[in-house]
Amino acid sequence: MKAHRILIVDDEPGIRTSLSAVLEDEGYQVAAVESGEDALGRFAEESFDCVLLDVWLPGVDGMEVLNRIQEMPAEERPATVMVSGHGTIETALRATRLGAFDFIEKPLTIDKVIVVVKNAIEQRRLALEVARLGNQRADAYPIIGDSVPMKALRQQLTLMAATNGRVLIYGESGTGKELVAHALHAMSARAAEPFVEVNCAAIPDDLIESELFGHRKGAFAAAHEDKIGKLQKADGGTLFLDEVGDMSLKTQAKVLRALDEQRFEPLGAAESSKVDARVVAATNKNLEEEIERGNFREDLFYRLNVIPFYVPPLRDRREDISALATHFMNEFTARYGRKRKEFSAEAVKVLRDYNWPGNVRELRNLIERIVIMNPQVGIDARHIPINPTRRAVFDAEMPQYSTLQEVREAAEREYIQKKVEEAKGNISRAAEMLGLERSHLYKKMRALGIPGAGKE
Repeated sequence: MKAHRILIVDDEPGIRTSLSAVLEDEGYQVAAVESGEDALGRFAEESFDCVLLDVWLPGVDGMEVLNRIQEMPAEERPATVMVSGHGTIETALRATRLGAFDFIEKPLTIDKVIVVVKNAIEQRRLALEVARLGNQRADAYPIIGDSVPMKALRQQLTLMAATNGRVLIYGESGTGKELVAHALHAMSARAAEPFVEVNCAAIPDDLIESELFGHRKGAFAAAHEDKIGKLQKADGGTLFLDEVGDMSLKTQAKVLRALDEQRFEPLGAAESSKVDARVVAATNKNLEEEIERGNFREDLFYRLNVIPFYVPPLRDRREDISALATHFMNEFTARYGRKRKEFSAEAVKVLRDYNWPGNVRELRNLIERIVIMNPQVGIDARHIPINPTRRAVFDAEMPQYSTLQEVREAAEREYIQKKVEEAKGNISRAAEMLGLERSHLYKKMRALGIPGAGKE
């Protein structure tokens, strides 16, 4: 195992000599300098795991050196132990606020120095490991694309992930709102804590309160035992309310109270419980329009909409389609043990010209189908299972519409009807082909006036 490297910075020759001898006997590689200027010079040339740094130095003093150490990249920054023969509580507090691991006073004792150095090095190792794992978690939820909106989204993620502000993510179904929520959590200080998801559209109204807040045995007929709610499970971490626009007004009132008070009451409980969870919500609805219709509480909207994120539809960032297709191709060829496949220029053009009503989810499902169904390495236009004549809706002849919303609804209506026909009326199969949840497809069919959406 490579020996840890320690730098001693002290203007007293006797201390430099004695500390060097003690630490070398413990198996460390030790260097020693007499001034802050010399220490900064060594940092520019070498890396160290720990620094024993005297506070009072001629020229550049120890506090200034500590400041400069904190400006170094985390992976290069040594753990710093401040040393002083004239220590005060104020000096010690200032040093720790500036990032020192510990503060020890002269005269030094051998045992204390050995213990403090060992702990400082171990703390640095753990901090680097936590940072590495955090980066791995963030890498597990890549935000792909170099279009302007996606660059802006990544920048917003970097700026806002470290905060505890509530986030409301807007975007059509299939755009990747859940991915953004996961990325926010993975990049936050809560990354090691739970990420708990509640799909507000998939849970029946009579069960969502129990799902969110939990219940006590006997709270209602089916409550045969105590249940811990999702909010309590997310304590210390992140609670993701997906499709929050589908939450009932009654549940909205309870969520509002929980957000205001940071407390909640399980159904049937006599006392409330405190909770610390960052709330991230997502919706494919225009909540301001829902407020006007009386379907969503205005006060809850303002509680959730502290930091708004917008995930654009795939048709508005066509330049990202090639990168996304390649990413999904690599994912599925690895999963299914297939050779890596390449798209021809014609295949890429078909993908870019298509309107993608199901957004990124539809693209992902299509690429998985291509990997499964096509053994050959080269993928050209004939291997893309979409009709090349069904390109962007504005490429075809169509009636005159008065608004862009009417154009989008017409395109969605036509495409969904086609998929339902292909699935021979099987709504579950059609939802799978579209890359949508079945409940979402039913709601969309009803909204667009498509037959066959009477029951779920």
